[in-house]
Amino acid sequence: MITGGNIQTRAAVLMDRQQIASLMRVSAYIHRHLDWRYPLDWIGSSPFFVLESRGEIISALACPPDPPQVAWVRLFVTSKMVSLEESWQTLWDTARLDLARRGRFMAAAIVLEDWYHGLLLASGFSSHQSIVMLEREEQIPIGASLPVGFSIRTMLQYDLPAVTEVDSAAFDPLWQNSLSALKEGYQQAVLATVAEADGQVLGYQLSTRNPLGVHLARLAVRPSLQGRGVGRALVADLVQQAGRRGMFHLTVNTQSDNAASLALYRKTGFHETGDRYPVCQLQVS
Repeated sequence: MITGGNIQTRAAVLMDRQQIASLMRVSAYIHRHLDWRYPLDWIGSSPFFVLESRGEIISALACPPDPPQVAWVRLFVTSKMVSLEESWQTLWDTARLDLARRGRFMAAAIVLEDWYHGLLLASGFSSHQSIVMLEREEQIPIGASLPVGFSIRTMLQYDLPAVTEVDSAAFDPLWQNSLSALKEGYQQAVLATVAEADGQVLGYQLSTRNPLGVHLARLAVRPSLQGRGVGRALVADLVQQAGRRGMFHLTVNTQSDNAASLALYRKTGFHETGDRYPVCQLQVS
């Protein structure tokens, strides 16, 4: 823990936004969650704490729960004015206590840098899975057909509550998206579609732009319909729509232990890039 009268830990406030943004631009040590929201948009949601020395912010950490009971580390950044290990431990201890006072949470982080992995493991986090990166560059269409009575159409704003229900049913709590998160994703989507039958949304995909083409950010199908070709049809439709726009490079990621998802992407022409990122977790209560 950091000691000394010149450094204090406190909750971040809106007036801190510019200072934290400046620190994020220059720091060699920054972790940002793979999120649809900019890290500083979480200011005002707790836990979001800073270390301050003589009025200057030297470190910041944010892990507000979303969805409920899941606290992803959305930002950790620190300057050279304080040691990496001390700034992390001070801020994490403060955030962990804040979470524990409010209930039971799963804290989690996707590790993009080796230095961050060490900090998490030293704080009691453990890793049981990884994020696997895949890509597709083929211009060959995917053969796919929907079950009788199903159709695919453009996702509309009013679909989002139903899309959230599909998402919650399809994923474990750690990987679920809240309605507010999906609203953010929808605003950034270049292509978003739903599969429906009898007026009910039963599957969806949401894709965003990246420098090379399209990133399939989310794909979900109700569990009772998985294995019937709905997911494959959504991917095939995405490939077709992206191709019409001249975008043939597609990327996607999934969990290393999600065998069904990995099989679907491999069967639709995706291959692993070789990049894998550990997912660290810690139960907080």
